Amino acid sequence: MTAAFSTITGLDIGTSQVTAITAEVDPDGTCKIVGVGQAPSPGLRRGVIVHLDRTSEAIRRALADAELMAGVPPGSIHANIAGDHIRSVNSRGVVAVSKRGGIIGEEDVDRVMQAARAVPVPPDREVIHVLPREFIVDDQGGIKDPIGMVGSRLEVEVHIVTAAALAVNNIHHCTQQAGYTLDSLTLSILATADAVLSEREREMGVALVDVGAGLTDVAVFLDDAVRHTATIALGGRNVTNDLAIGLRTTIDSAEQIKLTAGAALSESINAPETVSVPGVGDQPPREVSQRVIASIIGPRLEELFLLAKAEIQKAPITDMLASGVVLAGGGGAISGAAELAERIFDLPVRIGRPSDTLGLMGLATGAANATAVGLITRASAGSAAAPVPQGVFRRLTARIGNVLSEFL
Repeated sequence: MTAAFSTITGLDIGTSQVTAITAEVDPDGTCKIVGVGQAPSPGLRRGVIVHLDRTSEAIRRALADAELMAGVPPGSIHANIAGDHIRSVNSRGVVAVSKRGGIIGEEDVDRVMQAARAVPVPPDREVIHVLPREFIVDDQGGIKDPIGMVGSRLEVEVHIVTAAALAVNNIHHCTQQAGYTLDSLTLSILATADAVLSEREREMGVALVDVGAGLTDVAVFLDDAVRHTATIALGGRNVTNDLAIGLRTTIDSAEQIKLTAGAALSESINAPETVSVPGVGDQPPREVSQRVIASIIGPRLEELFLLAKAEIQKAPITDMLASGVVLAGGGGAISGAAELAERIFDLPVRIGRPSDTLGLMGLATGAANATAVGLITRASAGSAAAPVPQGVFRRLTARIGNVLSEFL
């Protein structure tokens, strides 16, 4: 790599695994992925770090493997944050235009954004994002960029995302313990959106449902702005647990069965085959019909989609989602999941995967890599990835490789 290039790494700290994807960025902002690393993450539960040393080791292994493949250091590192501790609220700010002649400048935008974010935030929480939904100049709404416009009054509607300070601190602490420093934190669902949603979908209205291992994240977009975000404390691991109980097998065996023979709709199985289910302990394996497996998976996915639908309906624009629903994460990989989702949401549903626009060459196009790819996209575009809160740095300062074996 020549000196003209810089490197960016997206670090997805997920419930089931940590994924690091490194990209070269040339001076015009074009990205090319050059390294991928993954490691199991036994130190997380539902997106939240519960074991610092194990999580730190998973981060170290994933970043080391990505560096080994890329042949270059990770450069700036941009991580995600998720968990049912995430909270969001919509807010509004109003200021008078300061310049003579009423020409709106950057300082006016800065002031109105500060006014909008002036909501009470408890000391145990950190602001992760302040996302503008629209600007209003003298009662004229729907404005994306007011700079240079003329008016006397500037307003903004924003979507504010906060996280538990402890969760933020632990992500930074684990990364530092692994020998690295984070440059930004981004809400997981926003990073995933950058990887799997088109600009047209965001404009026309779309709901993104990202079914991860321990959590399901939801985001609603309209007019290229975030209207609602939420986290549901259910995910693919709950489906696996149901299978393990229903089939009387181990968690590992249930996960493998879910991935290879799972289905969300029993009626979609035309010629049902039997699957060998390993027993527990000394119990012999049993043959189980695929329809039995689907009868276990389907109800849990239906419950999950109903909860997601309730969150989508909290944004009072459900009838304006012209682009329907995009289903991301491991939940979308189950056969029939999209068809079941269409029945629940009563909207068109497609499966969201990262498009091959970053020179992925099949290395990182799987649904499981969407968040890490989105982190790279946001960082290279200089968009809304949140810089590390200074309060977090102060508190941290005061308190304080296996090669990738499988590409998804």
